[in-house]
Amino acid sequence: VQVQASGGGLVQAGGSLRLSCAVSGLTVSSHTMGWFRQAPGKEREFVGLIRWSGGGTRTADSVKGRFTISRDSAENTVYLQMSSLKPEDTALYSCAAGSVYLTDYRNPKAYNYWGQGTLVTVSS
Repeated sequence: VQVQASGGGLVQAGGSLRLSCAVSGLTVSSHTMGWFRQAPGKEREFVGLIRWSGGGTRTADSVKGRFTISRDSAENTVYLQMSSLKPEDTALYSCAAGSVYLTDYRNPKAYNYWGQGTLVTVSS
């Protein structure tokens, strides 16, 4: 199983960035895909999720209205579109796969497979 995030980089405040999460070795229709981030010295934080079955999404209050999650089923890839970026969005962003029945979605331990993360740096 591989869950690989990419697309991070350096962007100015107010800018946009799109992260990708490529998935292989999973039956994607049976999983929930979550995005998390971890800033230096802080705990890992839930950003959002998309349920492969039905495509429903949730985002954290801290990014609501600025970040959106989508998927490309044919490519087995999930996207995190980030806009109106702020310096406080600077973090290592990771994607993870969990059960489609996952309920404790803010808890990183609820997810079974993790990617290596991609670094997003927002300059002021």
